[in-house]
This record gives sequence, C-alpha cells and structure tokens, in this order.
Amino acid sequence: MKKIAITLLKIGLSAAIIAYLVWNAVRTKGGENVFANLLDQPKHWGLLAAAWLALASGTVLTFVRWWYLVRALGVPARGPRTIAVGFWGFLFNLAPLGVVGGDVVKAVMLAREHPEHRVKVVASVVVDRVVGLYVLFLFATGALLLTGLGSLPSTELRLISRAVFLATALGGLGIAAVLLPDVTGGRAARALGRIPRLGPPLENLLGAIRLYRHRLGTLAVAAVMTLGVHALSAVGCYLIARGLPGEVPSLAAHFVIIPLSVAGSVLPLPMGPFEFVLDFLYAHLPQAAAVAAGQGLIVALAYRLINILIAAAGVLAAVVCSGKRREWIDAIHEAEKGDTSNSC
Repeated sequence: MKKIAITLLKIGLSAAIIAYLVWNAVRTKGGENVFANLLDQPKHWGLLAAAWLALASGTVLTFVRWWYLVRALGVPARGPRTIAVGFWGFLFNLAPLGVVGGDVVKAVMLAREHPEHRVKVVASVVVDRVVGLYVLFLFATGALLLTGLGSLPSTELRLISRAVFLATALGGLGIAAVLLPDVTGGRAARALGRIPRLGPPLENLLGAIRLYRHRLGTLAVAAVMTLGVHALSAVGCYLIARGLPGEVPSLAAHFVIIPLSVAGSVLPLPMGPFEFVLDFLYAHLPQAAAVAAGQGLIVALAYRLINILIAAAGVLAAVVCSGKRREWIDAIHEAEKGDTSNSC
C-alpha cells in the first residue's frame, strides 16, 4: 500500500503539472491555440512514422548496449532474448500505475534464465543505467558549453545548467572511484559487506561491477552506443515536431533541447517532469520567438505516446515469438514482490 500511495502521489503531481501546462497554453491571449491547431490542421503522418522509427531504433540500441555489457561479463545471454527482456523493462518504466521499476524487471527476468550469473546480470543492469545517465549528462554539458545557454538571463536555465555541471562532475568522480584501483586494499568493500542484511549482496554486486575495470574498451563502445541513442532521440523529437502543426525549433536546437529536457527531468529539480522542461526550453531558447506557447507540451505528449506504442509493439512481438507467456508473467510477479535479494 505504501508503494501504491507513493506511485499515486507521483502520478498526481505529474498530472497536476501537465494540467497546468495545458491551462497555461489555452489561456494565452492573442496567441495561437496549439490544441485547436492539433485538431484542425493537417498532420504529416510520414514524418510521424519516421519519428516512430527513429525512436524505436534508439530504444533497441539501448537493449543492444545492455546485451553487450552482459556478454562482457561472460553471461551467455542471447541477443533476441535480451532485447525481448529489455522491452518488458521499458514497458514497466512507462507504465504509470506500476509499482516496480523496469530495471528490476530486466534483472529478475534475465537472472531467472541464468541463475548461476545472477550477480553479473544485476551488475550489468546497474552499469547500463550508469553509462546511459552519465553520457546523457556529458551530452547535455557539451550542449550547454557549445551554445552558452547557461549564461542566458534565465533563473531556470542557470539552475538546469548548474545541476547538469554538478551531476557530470560528481558522476565522473563516482565512476572513477569504482573503476580505478582500490586504494584501500579492499577494506572499503569489506566494510560495506558488514552492513546487516544488505552488506553481503552489496559487496558481491560491487565486486561484479568492478569487473568492468578490465573491460574499459567495452565501456567505451557502450558510451558510443549511448551517444547514438541520444542522437536518435533528438532526431525523433524533431520529426515529431515537424509532423505536428506549428512552428518549431531547428534540428540543431533539438540536439540541445532534448538532452537538457531529459537531464532536467532526471535531476531533483523543482521544474518537474520531462513535459515541463521541454515546454520551457521550447519557449525560452533564443530562436523560439515564433514557437507558440504549449507547442513543447504537444511534442512531449506525442513523444510519450510513441514510446508507449514502441514498448507495446516490442512486448507483443516478444510474447508472440517466444510463446512463453506464463514464464513472462511468473518473472513479473517475482519482480513485483521485490525478490531481488537472491540476485546478489
């Protein structure tokens, strides 16, 4: 009940923010009503289909990256099966009423197939998440430095910029601390292992993560894949924007807007979810004078809808191709029970 209450609170807060954005866009006086235009003006369905393809390609690339990280630890996971598991995790990350995260679902599902490599599977999920987030912050940092957006006279932009720079710096230090040789001679890991109940699993997990110290080439390839993921996300959102009625920023601007929007929604900032940050950046970029209020929100909502369609299509294909619906359901139930202790 506590998990459900927290989830409902998050959903309610996000819904309230989106409702405010809709109200703010509709009440604009003398401006363009983007919601009326969305219904009345023609849509470019070819561009929207191309957006679906770009975003689907980026999603699959994230699963290929995870499979690459899994295989690097000697886990004999098959590519198609790992991608199918990735789609299940992706769906749970998008499901608004889910009480279990997609990463937990991925770890439990793949660990059930390779019980002798449970720790390595969980380590690969953690490292995959860290690589994805850290390259995102590097991407956003580069965008800020190249464009100088952080120096614009906007409190919100300065807040996002400082948070992104801080997260990039702290993330780099944390990654270095894990990957560089242990200067404590293992004493830190042993101290971690003495924590009641959680200590031994955490010590084992840290040991598995540190196996990547000898696979820096693997991490470099995973980072390059992640750059491709973020590039496809920027292209996909631009195609969505072009496929919908209204003026939008340029493709180059989307290579700044999208990583900043995702980074801003990940960081604990008061600006709120992805929809709020994207709508704000659409309206506050120097070249955004012609962009109508609420246009960013329309693009963000279309982006969410396309991702849901991608996840649904991937899960449907996984169920149809594997024919192991009962096995998938059992794994999901295990993840919902929070049964990840055995994974470490």
